[in-house]
Amino acid sequence: MSCAATHSETAGAFFDIDGTLLPAPSLEWRFIGYLLERNEISSGHRVRWLARFATTFWHDPHGATLGNKLFLRRLSETLVNDWEKSLTPVSSRVDSLPFFDEALRRIAWHRAQGHRVFLVSGTLAPLARVLARGLAACISADIEVCGTELAVVPGSERVWSGEIAGEHVSGGAKLRAVQVIAGRYGLDLARSYAYGDSAADLQMLDAVGHSIAVNPARRLAREARKRGWQTCAWQKTLGEISNAAARQLASKAIR
Repeated sequence: MSCAATHSETAGAFFDIDGTLLPAPSLEWRFIGYLLERNEISSGHRVRWLARFATTFWHDPHGATLGNKLFLRRLSETLVNDWEKSLTPVSSRVDSLPFFDEALRRIAWHRAQGHRVFLVSGTLAPLARVLARGLAACISADIEVCGTELAVVPGSERVWSGEIAGEHVSGGAKLRAVQVIAGRYGLDLARSYAYGDSAADLQMLDAVGHSIAVNPARRLAREARKRGWQTCAWQKTLGEISNAAARQLASKAIR
């Protein structure tokens, strides 16, 4: 292996998901929509979610929203598999998961440089892994995921309890995740890249040598200007171009 190849493999590329790789609605809301269509989320689950929200919002707004998954209580992770199968075939998944076309270009470029690619997101990890498989269908690359894990009912076959396991991967938790990944793979963060769209990505962006604010919310845009970070506006999605053009785009990007 050449010295250049070895050097490139010490760089990583860390991508947020919602607003960075995909436009609204969020990946989690796409999944919730699927569950609602199938009547998988009962009225009792919704009542529990609202009750938790009402009792915790004033003293813990973060936990009342991001940490409150009671609408998923006693649902099985196999529903994620069913949702994935309901998407269009892998070869044309861009129609169901409309990635920004520039996001695909960037990921392909990073892989061409020999960089390791990671999705670091507050979205639910099982959903993020579906997204990673969709990306892998467009670009021949292994993409690892660090997302918010759901706790399971003890002794069950992957039945969710409605609570999260560990931290919600946002803010400082994103920074810690990036640091753990860097230590595991021997990555040089000063040579690495990070992409995010909101203030929840600030610490992750600040940890790397190449920080890119994608479609930034107001606070992140202000911080990006102050710190001299690159700012990008990604708008066109792969769902807006033909599948043939998408495959041609990916093929050119990884040459």
